[in-house]
Amino acid sequence: MPLYEHVFISRQDLSNTQAEGLVEHFSTVLADNGGKVVDSEYWGVKTMAYKINKNRKGHYAFLKTDAPAPAVHEMERLMRLHDDVMRVLTIKVDDHEEGPSIQMQKKEDRGDRRERR
Repeated sequence: MPLYEHVFISRQDLSNTQAEGLVEHFSTVLADNGGKVVDSEYWGVKTMAYKINKNRKGHYAFLKTDAPAPAVHEMERLMRLHDDVMRVLTIKVDDHEEGPSIQMQKKEDRGDRRERR
């Protein structure tokens, strides 16, 4: 099955448990349609570059999935209809990287970046 990575932003006025509940809800949608969530991360509340629906901040969540295309389309459709989800980004990848995403790594562990001037 194809591999995908999803990032979605939910409203800032949700609690942390509600935002993590959205991750579980959409994981269940994928499982019901024949897919599975390989890994999920809750990145927390972050400030956005610009306002979306009058919100300056949002709860960010990241999913690594192994699912057929119809399951991903159904999950994206439900995300776009959900009132608490503001933005969705889905990318098809060749393979999932091991370990935590770049957002969850400490700055000292990101060795392959160039120096700032």
